[in-house]
Amino acid sequence: MPAPAGLRYLAVSVLLFGGIWPVTKHAFAHATPLWFALNRAGLAALVSATLLAALGRLRAPRRADLPAVAAIGLLQLGGFFALTHLALGFVPAGRTAILSNVTVFWLVPLSVLVLGERVSPRQWAAAAVGLLGVLALMAPWAPPGGASSGVLAGYALLLGASLAWSVAILVTRRLPPQRPVLELLPWCFGLGALLILPMALLREPAGGIGREAWPHAAFVGAVAAPIGTWATIEAGRRLSGVVASLGFLAIPAFGVALSNLWLGEPLGWDVLLGGALILGSVAIAARGG
Repeated sequence: MPAPAGLRYLAVSVLLFGGIWPVTKHAFAHATPLWFALNRAGLAALVSATLLAALGRLRAPRRADLPAVAAIGLLQLGGFFALTHLALGFVPAGRTAILSNVTVFWLVPLSVLVLGERVSPRQWAAAAVGLLGVLALMAPWAPPGGASSGVLAGYALLLGASLAWSVAILVTRRLPPQRPVLELLPWCFGLGALLILPMALLREPAGGIGREAWPHAAFVGAVAAPIGTWATIEAGRRLSGVVASLGFLAIPAFGVALSNLWLGEPLGWDVLLGGALILGSVAIAARGG
C-alpha cells in the first residue's frame, strides 16, 4: 500500500501543476508570456527561499551542486518556462499540459547517445508510443491551412521545452547534487529568472502583467511553482517509482479536464488519442524492464 503521506503530496502536485496551464492561459488576456514566466520563476525563488529560511535549511550550494543547479535552473526551469509560456500564446492549454510532459521519448535516445545506457525494448516501445501521441496532437496530415504557422511554432516550442527538461534530467543523473534538490530550489529558480529577464526585455519591451492578471501570477509564482515542486519531490521520495510515475500521469489529465471545463477548449479525437498515447508511453516506461 502506498504511504498516505505520499499520496497526499501527489494530490497536491497534480492539483497545482495540472492547474498551472489553464490559469496561465486565462491570464494571458492581461499579461505577456515572458513577463509572466519571469514572475513565475522570480516569485518562486523568493517564496522557496523564505520557506527554507524558516526551516533553517537555506544554504548556499556546494561546488558539487553547481552542475545540477545550472541544469535545473537554466534548462528545467528558465528554458522550460520561457518556451512553454511562449507556446501557450499559440497552443491551447490542454495540449500544452500534455505536450510539456513528453520527456520520455527524448530521454530514451539521449540516454543511449549521451550516457551510454542500455535501453530495454520496453523503453524503446514507450518512446515510440510517445512519439505517436505527439504526432496525433500535431496532426501533420491536416489539410494545408488547417493549422496556422503560429500553432506549428507553438508545437515546436513545446518539444524544445521537453528537450530542455530531458537534458536537465541527464545532467543531474550524471552529476547528482550533494544537497537535496529541495534545498537548491531558490538558487535554481533565481537562475531561471536571470535567464528569462533579458529575454523579456528584448522580446516584450512594452509587456508586463496587468492588474487583472496579478491573482493568476500570485497563484502560479507563489503557490503552484514552489509548493508544487516541493510536493512533487516529496511524492517521489515517499512513493515507489512506478506509483509515482503513474500518479504523475494525472497532471496533464487534470490540465486537459480543467481547460475543457473552465476555458471551453474542445476535447477532439486528436486530443483524446494523443493524450492517451503519451500517458500510455509513460506508463510503459514506468514498468521498466
